[in-house]
Amino acid sequence: MGRGKTSSSTSDRTASGWCGALLLTLSLGGAPTVRADSAPAVAEPEPAAAAAPTHANDSADRARIDGPETPALPPPRPWEPVKLFGREIVPGKKIRASLRAGESFTGGSINIPALVVRGTIPGPTLCLTAGIHGDEVSGIEVIRQTFESLQAEDLAGMVIGVPVVNLHGFRRGSRYLPDRRDLNRFFPGRPNGSSASRTAHAVFSGVIRRCDALVDLHSGSFYRTNLPQIRADLTHQQPLALAWSFGVGVVLHSKGMPGTLRRAATEAGIPAITYEAGEAMRLKMHEIERGVAGLRNVMVWLGMLTALDTTRDEQNVFYKSRWVRVNDGGIFLTERALGDLVQVDDHLGTVTDPISNERTNVIAPLSGRILGMAAPQVVIPGFAVFHIGVASKPLVEAPAPGAPPFTPPTPDEAGATTEQPDAAEEHPQ
Repeated sequence: MGRGKTSSSTSDRTASGWCGALLLTLSLGGAPTVRADSAPAVAEPEPAAAAAPTHANDSADRARIDGPETPALPPPRPWEPVKLFGREIVPGKKIRASLRAGESFTGGSINIPALVVRGTIPGPTLCLTAGIHGDEVSGIEVIRQTFESLQAEDLAGMVIGVPVVNLHGFRRGSRYLPDRRDLNRFFPGRPNGSSASRTAHAVFSGVIRRCDALVDLHSGSFYRTNLPQIRADLTHQQPLALAWSFGVGVVLHSKGMPGTLRRAATEAGIPAITYEAGEAMRLKMHEIERGVAGLRNVMVWLGMLTALDTTRDEQNVFYKSRWVRVNDGGIFLTERALGDLVQVDDHLGTVTDPISNERTNVIAPLSGRILGMAAPQVVIPGFAVFHIGVASKPLVEAPAPGAPPFTPPTPDEAGATTEQPDAAEEHPQ
């Protein structure tokens, strides 16, 4: 399989960063400005001659093939090994590694598993993370399947996967760390902070700062499920373009709450998006398959892989969203489904007192599309049961020349709702 064209460098981070920035700029339709100290572009290989020249006449035959005035190109700089996770990773290798991120109650090391595929030619570094909440298993399977099918000889650049960031929570089937902290509120972390902050710092400094782009994978929480969707800060063009490249069909504008990995990465200059799909502790194959396909779309768009075609759903962007909360406790029931379109005052479900049988209707306060919802369950007042996306705009199928793939939100569209600082946040509080 062919590979995307990139530039080479003696430094892995320099090469991947330069290539990633160039590819992002090109994909947005702009013409990059190359500094004099930038790495030279690698020339396309010459087509093979019809017949190989004899050893005796190599120089004469080469002169006839290339012509006497063909300038000699400088040799490409090597795609060197990189030091990562305490190991030297050479081009063309796929390895398993680990990142030390703390200690257990018994003093043993907590080693977070990692996967690395380093391609045979230079390219950007794409990082994939999942399991920041230990009960969200869908993203773990998306990363596993992605790496199972990824071959180093087909890849330009490097892919780093951390499928189980919150190893403590995963082992216990819990969203949280042992101290009941939410790891996704502590990035980029501090080396001398709380246990959560130290884990966040180990992951951010040891992995994320090496990335040219990041895809973080999540699911719904507390018996809620999400329509497959991408979340990104669409006021930044690079995350906006990454969101389009994934091609899942629904894109939700969300800066992310302070401390989330996606927001910390974006603020550090690393384009980042979140793939949200399904619910905690459950695996649904169609959501996993869409995630795997979306990651491949991103790699093709970044020039890391080539493909005859890529499949993208018809996409819509939602610049605002709102959670609908119940006002009474009881048994919540609904016949609504993810993706349903609703209008103001539509009936969404009921909450029934299990003793008195008093019933309260849940009514849509606005028009939009159901992007997330709670499963039927027992609820208390204030529990979020429906996540409705509003201010939808259709997206073009491909970026127009010289323009981003979506129209960036206006200040009004990008503004937060009155309900909470970021109503599109992964998990409602």
